[in-house]
Amino acid sequence: MAGFRHWSGTIAALNVVAVVALSCPATHAQSWPSRPVKVIMATAAGSAPDVIARIVTDRLSQAWGQQIVILNRPGAGGLIALQALAASERDGHTLYMPSSSSLVVLPVTNANLPLSIERDLVPIGLVGEQPFAIVAGNSLGVSTLPEFIALAKRKPGELTYAANFRGSLPNMTGEWISDRAGIQMTFVPYPGAPQGIQDVMGGRISAMVEGLAVFVGPMASQSIKPLGITSPKRLPNYPDLPAVTETVPGFDSRGWFAVLSFAGTPDDVVRKVNADLRTVLDIPEVRQRFETLATYVRHLTPAETGKFIRDEQEAWRPVVKKVGVTSP
Repeated sequence: MAGFRHWSGTIAALNVVAVVALSCPATHAQSWPSRPVKVIMATAAGSAPDVIARIVTDRLSQAWGQQIVILNRPGAGGLIALQALAASERDGHTLYMPSSSSLVVLPVTNANLPLSIERDLVPIGLVGEQPFAIVAGNSLGVSTLPEFIALAKRKPGELTYAANFRGSLPNMTGEWISDRAGIQMTFVPYPGAPQGIQDVMGGRISAMVEGLAVFVGPMASQSIKPLGITSPKRLPNYPDLPAVTETVPGFDSRGWFAVLSFAGTPDDVVRKVNADLRTVLDIPEVRQRFETLATYVRHLTPAETGKFIRDEQEAWRPVVKKVGVTSP
């Protein structure tokens, strides 16, 4: 599929964003931002994406000499954040930093979105990628992913796994592992990772799929059993953690964070934000903090970011449809 042309539910009135450039000259970036910048997110304050965003925006705020205000609007699989974005001023001072679920799952599961990503938003850059991990409780008696799969095959439907809300990318990742491995697991949604981890450690839930960052502490204390990482290969700072693809060939699933703005934002402003984002992400301290959160920088131009999002959509669309997630 080329672009985002099959996304539906666009508010017709938003076509006026094409003129958001207003009367801005080509040198608009020289005076941008001229006032505080808003960043709308679909995750709660204190979540891993929120922490990542604040690391980046703190540095950008220093570079721009303007305050950056993060507006956390979690809920409904990203729909609440998108609604907040649709109600925002299209003055070039509102940015959107969704996690991957909001861009690859929500458009498939909800036909009445308040914005069309294709027509109403423009990609600016990628902040980073965060592979998911699958872990099990120590009481389950398995130490590897092959052992977990073998147990699941002996007990179809009996093993449970925790993940964020139904339709989240961790949920989709769990379903995809089940499909590719030929097993049946029962999904149990959790409002937050801490509750899920506690129930895995307590033996009330068999396993959990979530961003690797939330498991770093429990892994260090050996409170859980890490089974696999969903990146294409093992991570350099976690060399003993096998990649799921070693057991399920070709498996690749990663969360990621992108930055977008309203369509019509002057090209020089888009380039400025992309360039400044790249500069911030290359600061050694920022990269080190990212790695402690199991998040890895990936530089992309605005055009490459758009292609990356489209490719992710196409890869996940059949999985989302097969799982049959309904709109929030």
